[in-house]
Amino acid sequence: MSDINPGQNDKPAPRQTDRWLEPGPTNALVIYILYLASLVIGISGLVGIVLAYVNRGKAGGFVESHYTFLIRTFWIGLLYALISAALIFVVIGFLLMFAVVVWFIARCILGLQALQRGEPVKNPESWFLGL
Repeated sequence: MSDINPGQNDKPAPRQTDRWLEPGPTNALVIYILYLASLVIGISGLVGIVLAYVNRGKAGGFVESHYTFLIRTFWIGLLYALISAALIFVVIGFLLMFAVVVWFIARCILGLQALQRGEPVKNPESWFLGL
């Protein structure tokens, strides 16, 4: 008699996953933020690339171009950083490393802006900024 709604408490509520782990715009946003945070906390970039690979091909729509863009941003940025690191012994490496950081930030910001507008990245396979 104490139950007002019988049967309501018979089953536990289904567990809801965090939206940021599911493929889609929120997940892509989290990956962009992880990439930017990797400039301070290096490991977050690795978490971001894993999330991008796990969710690529599952989101559909305009978000797919963002996953491609994010994956390429990681690998191209790593290549540019390694080339810059190799050239550190020659003074040009310091300038190139600065250019790589600027390129990386610009790519992430442009991707974030397109994501917030609900648009795909125009050229996700670009080596430059993807415009």
